[in-house]
Order: sequence, then structure tokens, then C-alpha cells
Amino acid sequence: MNKAQLYRTLRLTSHNALARSLKGVREMYLRKVEGPRSVTLPDGTIITRADLPSPQTRRWVASRKAVVVMAVAAGLITKETAQTTYSLSDEEFQEWQNAVSEHGVAGLRVTALKQYRQP
Repeated sequence: MNKAQLYRTLRLTSHNALARSLKGVREMYLRKVEGPRSVTLPDGTIITRADLPSPQTRRWVASRKAVVVMAVAAGLITKETAQTTYSLSDEEFQEWQNAVSEHGVAGLRVTALKQYRQP
């Protein structure tokens, strides 16, 4: 067996072993999206698109509202995208933004709404 045959055999053997080890493994592709995939907040927290609530969300707890507001503020998604994805009115989203800016995440809690509401 000459050198060329030996290299060919080794290459085929290693290729076949690799092919067998990868059998059933799927390739992963990243879908193209508008804007960044992740942003870093001023406190060092990193928010990705995977951290956003599901578009089918119907029960809005304060933490989910806060993630959407922070994602818009940091530029991860646009305000229009958030409103269409989560079926939010302009007034509702504006209330969320005002509550976070004035009272923090606690201002988004429904049970504390009376406490933070201005007369």
C-alpha cells in the first residue's frame, strides 16, 4: 500500500466514523430576524428573543410585562412589533412604560394598580 492509498483509506475511515457518529443529529440554523438577537441592559442582564413571552400569552404577570418593556427600551424589538405580536393597544403599552419608569416592575402588578394610579 502506497502513501496515497493509505491517506485515502484513513480519510474514508475517519469520514465513515464521523458520519456514523452524526447519524440522527440535526443541523441547527438561525432564522433571519430584524434587529439584534440579544441586548445587554444597564444592569448587565442580557435579554435575547428567547426571553420574550410567547405570542399566545393571555395572562400578563408583571414580570412578562417588564420583559417586553425592557426589550423595547433596549432596542431588541420595536414598539410596533411588540404591539402587533402581543395584541397590545398603544395606550396599554404606554401605561406599562409609564408604570415601569415611575414605579419599577412593582408598578406593573395588577393588585398594586390602585396604589400607583394617579387620581
